[in-house]
Amino acid sequence: MEMSTFVYKSWHYNDNKQDQMATLIAAKDSSSIEDAETIKKACKGFGTDETALISILAHRNVAQRKLVRLAYEEIYHEDLIKQLKSELSGSFGRAMCNWMIDPAERDAAFINEALKKATPDYKVIIEIACTTTSEELLALKRSYQFLFKHCLEEDVASKTIGDIRRLLVAVISTYRYDGDDIDESMAHLEANILHQVIENMAFNDDEIIRILSTRSKKQLCATFSTFRNIYGTTITKGLLASPNDEYMTVLCSAIRCIKNPQRYLAKVISHSLDEVVAEEHALSRVIITRAEKDLNEIKDLYFKRNSVTLDNSLAKKTSGNYMTFLLTLLGNN
Repeated sequence: MEMSTFVYKSWHYNDNKQDQMATLIAAKDSSSIEDAETIKKACKGFGTDETALISILAHRNVAQRKLVRLAYEEIYHEDLIKQLKSELSGSFGRAMCNWMIDPAERDAAFINEALKKATPDYKVIIEIACTTTSEELLALKRSYQFLFKHCLEEDVASKTIGDIRRLLVAVISTYRYDGDDIDESMAHLEANILHQVIENMAFNDDEIIRILSTRSKKQLCATFSTFRNIYGTTITKGLLASPNDEYMTVLCSAIRCIKNPQRYLAKVISHSLDEVVAEEHALSRVIITRAEKDLNEIKDLYFKRNSVTLDNSLAKKTSGNYMTFLLTLLGNN
């Protein structure tokens, strides 16, 4: 098969379009053909040149990585991710393969993995569903159906029960308005509704799930702000004053993700690095999914929370190629 013409072209990265909150330092001018050839060379022989793989792939944005995968498959008739899986292992291998997967497929796989656990990891589902845009969530659900031959709502409903099921299915089923327009009178009305729910300790009330799953994130932030102005406390503090259970934990996680996703994700990283052995799944998940979005802001919030840079914490808790790869995505190399 003849390679598509566009694959041969060098990819010119436009600095003006790069999100200033991203940490990824993508190559401004690269050739997908040259990248594919260098990767193939790095995988030949008895050993793998992991340094070469990191130097290329950790400096390619999502569009560039897609072109590299296309070039590799058309030149060598092999899937690059399968090649990487055969060459790499452990935390580094998983992180590198996750980095190379299409973002929607990657998020779908993260949720599927969370659902397969003996006790589903509800926080991963909330984290992904509440920190993505409506278009990203829609793409995720399409990818999930393609990869696993079920709709996401079906699998979440079959793996969860009770109030947690109601909340999770509602959150992943939504297609929120992503604009900036807000209704101040609605924010005031729904802040009062949420306060009444808390006062009555009716935390599984349909109203709280309706509000969280249907309103835009900007509208919800206005509602949360109004709640604090009227009642002198945050909504999560009001919820946490109640008897704590798993549903309440998931509910508060959803609110925090919507209210300030960067702060929430900084906390996820902090907790993953607080473990005796770094919890690499959460650590690499956040770094990989946010490196092209807002990881600089997450790094700043991590420092404010811990009085130490994320780079230094990561270097202490990880090692080898895994450490080098993550530090490169953090903008260190």
